[in-house]
Amino acid sequence: MHELSIVANLFELLKEQAKEAGAQKITLVKLKVGVLSGVVPELLQTAFDIYKKDTIATEAELIIETVPLRLLCHQCHQETIRDDIVFTCAHCGSTRLEKKEGTELILEKIELEIDD
Repeated sequence: MHELSIVANLFELLKEQAKEAGAQKITLVKLKVGVLSGVVPELLQTAFDIYKKDTIATEAELIIETVPLRLLCHQCHQETIRDDIVFTCAHCGSTRLEKKEGTELILEKIELEIDD
């Protein structure tokens, strides 16, 4: 389960960001996870829940936005959006496609609580 190592790296980044902002608590973390990122959202959530115990993010909510596969067809120049991993154009059936979205793993948002 490489999701645990991803979460460990994520927490290093979260701690760094919280320290820079002078935050006492992390309340929300939002990730964008592409369907072809190789990351299983459910396992990522489980790893996050395990890792956050007794940290600055103990009460943090993790929001995972799944990004579908977006493909551009080089034959008909149409865009196809898929929730699966079928690599054919929905318009012409071509396999001459370019991936535009769906492979990413992005930390999109962190909400912090700062005590005055």
